[in-house]
Amino acid sequence: MNLIKCKLPAGIFILFTFATILSSCRSHKGAQKETQSSAAGNKNTEISGNAAGSKKITAKYSDLLAVPENQIDNISLYNFIDEWYGVPYKYGGKNKSGIDCSNFTSTLYKTIYNKSISGSSSSIFNQCNPVSRNELREGDLLFFKIENDQISHIGVYLKNNRFVHATTKKGVMIDDLNNPYYKKYFFKAGRTAK
Repeated sequence: MNLIKCKLPAGIFILFTFATILSSCRSHKGAQKETQSSAAGNKNTEISGNAAGSKKITAKYSDLLAVPENQIDNISLYNFIDEWYGVPYKYGGKNKSGIDCSNFTSTLYKTIYNKSISGSSSSIFNQCNPVSRNELREGDLLFFKIENDQISHIGVYLKNNRFVHATTKKGVMIDDLNNPYYKKYFFKAGRTAK
């Protein structure tokens, strides 16, 4: 009788231990599935985050350019502008601590269009084919004679008479070509060779 009493608790102990191990294995597998599911959720969040970011950029620049959102279709261009917007002007500057108009234009062209243009505004003008103002399209270059009879400023045309450029007072920003100041000093537009 005593023998049976001793075996019974030992058997229960073994069953309890076995059940705990099985339960632990299931919990571990569940945790793995949960981790995998969470990782997939993070990817989906990233994708939807990118979509939300694109939607935000589209809305922002459709307002700035006064065009419908569906016309903001070159998202990489507007993301680039957004990253550089407000960077201060620095003559000869080439980075986000300060940049000038020709270096900003060169950086934009290299990053977005994979085209190399370099030099001053007037030397970039010599690398372009002329374009009439009524034929302007996104990515065309705008040249201004502000200081004297020489080309002294450059910008990149966007849409609806708006262009992006690095200004001496406010840094990288978007302006309207119909603004009396820019209308007065606008010289010509150009398009780089394909």
